[in-house]
Amino acid sequence: MKFGVVVFPGSNCDDDMIHVLGKVMGKDVRKLWHKDTNAMDDFSIEDVIVLPGGFSYGDYLRSGAIASHSPIMASVIEFAHKGGYVWGICNGFQILCESGLLPGALLRNNNHKFICKNIFLRVETNKTAISCSLQKNQVLKIPIAHADGRYYADDSTLEKLNANDQILFRYSSEGGDVSTSYNPNGSLENIAGICNENRNVFGMMPHPERCAEETLGNTDGRLLFESLLSFVHNNVTT
Repeated sequence: MKFGVVVFPGSNCDDDMIHVLGKVMGKDVRKLWHKDTNAMDDFSIEDVIVLPGGFSYGDYLRSGAIASHSPIMASVIEFAHKGGYVWGICNGFQILCESGLLPGALLRNNNHKFICKNIFLRVETNKTAISCSLQKNQVLKIPIAHADGRYYADDSTLEKLNANDQILFRYSSEGGDVSTSYNPNGSLENIAGICNENRNVFGMMPHPERCAEETLGNTDGRLLFESLLSFVHNNVTT
């Protein structure tokens, strides 16, 4: 099992992600330059592609919109359609929505400001690779850092996400209360992360790679990486 972290012009969380995957989790990880159309030739569906946070192409047009048309994205989309794991975090989540791999869109925060702080997330499902080791309704403390994190989708899409158990996380209080009081950006239904119908593509605004080591004073993010590794290992060996 190996990881590929796609680097776009303006990515700034790629090295953080590579550090956690390689140094903390001890996995084979490599950078994939967005113009390299052959970078994924040796990836199998047991491997994982990560779209990291940052400001791809300076967030011009819409956050993630230009990056969704980068040369490597055709391979990422094909990889996802074959069942490969794709995980987008912050700007990566925006790119996944812009590319059509996830439904909905990420809009400007309702206060029109960049928000960078620790928030609490409630786990809505443990039936995905990145949440299988967690308990439903478990609360995690994970930082956010975004200006365009307000999740939006039409009513039929929201109904489908709820019916199919595709909502990964909701913004909450430390005790797990989900209400507008704990919604940092105005996301509909306090949504902080979702997956696709096939449950192999994941998008979330908070940054688990920024809270995966004791030296940072918080290891809640590491739980998501451990879940993913456990899930993939169990599926490969069974």
